[in-house]
Amino acid sequence: MEVKVRLPEDVGMEFARISEENWQLLFSRFIKAKLDEIREVNAIVSKSKASKEQAKELADEVSSAIAKRLK
Repeated sequence: MEVKVRLPEDVGMEFARISEENWQLLFSRFIKAKLDEIREVNAIVSKSKASKEQAKELADEVSSAIAKRLK
């Protein structure tokens, strides 16, 4: 699968210093770690006695927190 990402110029300049193979590995590991976090949260929420609305609010908060860290 191919994913395209737009990066700020200063970040792009840093990536230009890293070989393509290394940053592909870096992104793969990063994405896998984030997916693992999401699976863990989903597992916790699925065992919760919270309402669907409360679970959605929690999921939205987690998604927002992850998005902020990615920025």
